[in-house]
Amino acid sequence: MDRHTINRRRWLILGVLCLSMFLVVVDNTIVNVALPTLSRELGASTSQLQWIVDAYSLVFAGLLLAAGSFGDRIGRKRTLQVGLLLFAATSVLAAVAGSASELIWARAAMGIGAALVFPATLAILTNVFTVPAERAKAIGIWAGVSGLAVALGPLSGGWLLRHFWWGSVFFVNVPIVLAALVGGHVLLPDSRDPHAGRFDRVGFVTSIAGITALIYTVIEAPHRGWTDPLTIGGFVAAVVLLGTFVAWERRVAQPLLDVRVFADARFSAASAAVTVSFFALFGFIFLVTQYFQFVRGYDTFAAGVHTLPFAAAAMVTAPLSARLALRIGTKVVVASGLALMGVGFWIASLTEADSSYWGVLVPAMVLMAAGLGLVGAPATESIMGSLPPERAGVGSAVNDTTRELGGTLGVAVVGSVFSSVYGPRIVDGFSGSVGLPAPAVEAARDSMAAAVAVAAQAPEAGRSAVLDIARQAFMDGMSMGSRVAAVACVLGALIALRALPARAGTGPTLQQPGRPQAQRPDPVTV
Repeated sequence: MDRHTINRRRWLILGVLCLSMFLVVVDNTIVNVALPTLSRELGASTSQLQWIVDAYSLVFAGLLLAAGSFGDRIGRKRTLQVGLLLFAATSVLAAVAGSASELIWARAAMGIGAALVFPATLAILTNVFTVPAERAKAIGIWAGVSGLAVALGPLSGGWLLRHFWWGSVFFVNVPIVLAALVGGHVLLPDSRDPHAGRFDRVGFVTSIAGITALIYTVIEAPHRGWTDPLTIGGFVAAVVLLGTFVAWERRVAQPLLDVRVFADARFSAASAAVTVSFFALFGFIFLVTQYFQFVRGYDTFAAGVHTLPFAAAAMVTAPLSARLALRIGTKVVVASGLALMGVGFWIASLTEADSSYWGVLVPAMVLMAAGLGLVGAPATESIMGSLPPERAGVGSAVNDTTRELGGTLGVAVVGSVFSSVYGPRIVDGFSGSVGLPAPAVEAARDSMAAAVAVAAQAPEAGRSAVLDIARQAFMDGMSMGSRVAAVACVLGALIALRALPARAGTGPTLQQPGRPQAQRPDPVTV
């Protein structure tokens, strides 16, 4: 496919890439609203429910860097389409799973397909949109669709659960994959690294092992305890493996990732901004979806509908952020976005069980989404613009890994902060005024869902008091978790102001060792 044809089709190509990316992002959140249903239908324990969510994130994040390099080597279009096929096949396996264990394994397999798809979308985009201003605009649209997918997950999942059985939240992926495959076959050009050289096996293995060890330990730490020997051992293993990866990448002639790029503030500060924004966002989503269902009593669909202000604000601000960054600079836009998110989370921390939705939560969600939109596109453009075009797959994978790592850390840390407040409040309230037996108190201490179940079984005269105590304990925990997210965003804004360059350059800043400097986009073929 020649460059003229690519330029003529570039916005259609962007549509196919956004559709492909939408699938893998929405699957991060669509399953959350199905957890109560899965608990009933499959008899899933609390631990199994957590792994139904986390198995996807663990494999997805662990393979991203390796998958980005894989796309650079064999071709990004081919990698994307193989990933979509695998994603569709494993979605069917998830939909027909007969037990919680089968579903966990199917979700892990879906993570493999997602890891192949996600970095390929941004790598192809970078090679199709070669004019910096247009590339920034395209990345803004890509980031906006990503934010929309995060917000629409609970809404679409709730609608499907209201009308169909639980497997529909996975089966819905199949027709969308088919549309993306057909569109991709017709429209997408292929691109690859023309100077790939020898395959970096040591980097491949140590990157997967190190990132997986880190993500797994972060997922398990809230349950085992942050000072548990296994938790400490997991973090030590992750440090050793990632340290080995860095040391190897610095000495090998053709590394999987040129780690020198982290010395470039444009790359490292932008990566930190993405990590912080998704840390705060996913930590809050973890709490607010429970708030809508367990505290406000909404069903799954109504809970999803109440997240629409977030989706609307994200879709408006993400494309505008690219233009703003070109006018006033990346530093100001990214720092302002993180600061807006911080204000939004602080407002959310003031939410009470009976707070006005329009008076508190809508302004909070709009500020969060507007801030996320301002951060996403300029930070992503900074990351992608720091690498030569032939390494776009790895650059995209770094961007995506920071998102997944930030989101996983957010759920783990904000969830731990929430539990540290919620649990003691439940014990004090239930053991005191309502006088529930110890087993019921211990069950309610684990989760708000269990507390609601305990309230349903309590004597009718005391049922309202039990629910009030549980709701207040939840709100106290949510308030503290939201404040942690707010503080993280403010600190991220200060780091961005200090470390992020005012404006992105127009060309790559580092040359890959052993490679000629790229002067033009990589060759593209059908």
